Amino acid sequence: MTALESLNWRYATKQFDPTKKLSSEDWQTLEQSLVLTPSSFGLQPWKFIIVTNQDTKEALRPHSWGQSQITDSSHLVVFTSLKEVTEDNVDPWIATMAEAQGKTPQDLEGYKDVVMGFIGNMSTEECQAWTQRQAYIALGQFMLTAATMNIDTCPLEGIAPEFYDQILDLSDTPFSTCVACAVGYRSADDKYATSPKTRFTSDQVIQHIS
Repeated sequence: MTALESLNWRYATKQFDPTKKLSSEDWQTLEQSLVLTPSSFGLQPWKFIIVTNQDTKEALRPHSWGQSQITDSSHLVVFTSLKEVTEDNVDPWIATMAEAQGKTPQDLEGYKDVVMGFIGNMSTEECQAWTQRQAYIALGQFMLTAATMNIDTCPLEGIAPEFYDQILDLSDTPFSTCVACAVGYRSADDKYATSPKTRFTSDQVIQHIS
């Protein structure tokens, strides 16, 4: 399918077929789409938790408005982001960048100063809101990649992050739950699969400044 055909094909799947699972090959492609997500300064202030264990899904479902997508999906991706960004988070990225570019971390001190200056101007609350917005970039790229592969997804904000953090052992880590996404294949009984896609027209949501 073309990009627009894929976007018209996808919808927020309400009912997954629990008997259909993603192949290992398809999942690896989706996983790499997460790894390749762009982020501000390239910092990647996130961790993606992939849940396929059914018992864990069952534990999460009551904290997800009881939504069946949690338990019926092939994979559940929990997008987490850093609660705050510190020099301890920036230094490993600088080292990774230096290695990729054939440089030393000292060569990138100027770049590090820019990053630290940006972060230093934010409160803890502002920083967490910023890292959460970065995670949503990953969610969008992930869903688009899935659509091009004829794999269904459903983004899930109807979750209780604090309980997710407890169940996924995140409470004492630098990360906290932001949003989730169920992945799999639509059920033949999902009436929403054939519902007309409802969107405003281009004229209503796009403004051109030439």
